[in-house]
Amino acid sequence: MTSIQPIVGTPDLPRLRAFYETVLGATQTLRVPEDGPEFYVELRIGATTLGLVQEEKTQIGAPVRIILSADVEDVDALLPTVESAGGTVPGPANDMPWGQRVAHVLDPDGNMLNLTKWN
Repeated sequence: MTSIQPIVGTPDLPRLRAFYETVLGATQTLRVPEDGPEFYVELRIGATTLGLVQEEKTQIGAPVRIILSADVEDVDALLPTVESAGGTVPGPANDMPWGQRVAHVLDPDGNMLNLTKWN
């Protein structure tokens, strides 16, 4: 069986990990190396995992090529949490014609994260 895991490069791994822990309730399941400065962490979010890798030269705010999407309990209630965790909320959540409520937000590095809820 093949699976795919998104891995996000960041110049500030602890900051980005804290954002996903705060906003999506992520829990760390793996840390490399086990001691000393961390290079990679794996976060469990629901039934999925997200990898974060420390890359000092990562250009934050670069053009978005991949969008992360998370199904959440209450899109609107999470928007203040996104901002308090260091993310950006460029606009309000919207009801989409296909039956989802969606907010397009940015994590602290400028990566797009869609918060979604089926109506």
